[in-house]
Amino acid sequence: MVLASTNPNEPDLKEFEKVFRKYYEPLCRYAYSIVRDADEAEEIVQEFFYTFWLNRSRISIRLSLKSYLYRSIRNSALRYLQHKNIVDQYRTQDYALNHVESPEQVIQENEMAGIIDKTLKGLPERTRQIFLLNRINGLKYKEIADLLKISIKTVEADMGKALLELRLQLKRAGF
Repeated sequence: MVLASTNPNEPDLKEFEKVFRKYYEPLCRYAYSIVRDADEAEEIVQEFFYTFWLNRSRISIRLSLKSYLYRSIRNSALRYLQHKNIVDQYRTQDYALNHVESPEQVIQENEMAGIIDKTLKGLPERTRQIFLLNRINGLKYKEIADLLKISIKTVEADMGKALLELRLQLKRAGF
């Protein structure tokens, strides 16, 4: 396959366009079958054709153009996956290193948990129950009202009392 006209200063863009039109979509599908990311697959194929065009004068295709194209896309896709794997490993390691809690953080979290627990135990039974049903069990005010056979306004009032008391106790402790 020759991608240059008889005049070396005037490359045959039409021949390149034919190759591009014929193989672009199949190569994108092939790249996708390897990387499982449509955007990356297109990026790989576009980058390949760009490089192919730039280096056309130095490329010597010995067997078939089709084999050369598919082998090149396969190699590019595998290089992409290798690079992605390294980046993912680095991110995981970086996340683990940057999210290690200091002893001070652990102590502070334990203190806060103790204050919250003590405050909840000091609340009236129904207020504590409403708070736990909402914040721990994730029930909506209407669901809590139906469950406890009380009005939604009572649920709202008790939640307000619980949150106010928690804020006061945490503020007193310096949080």
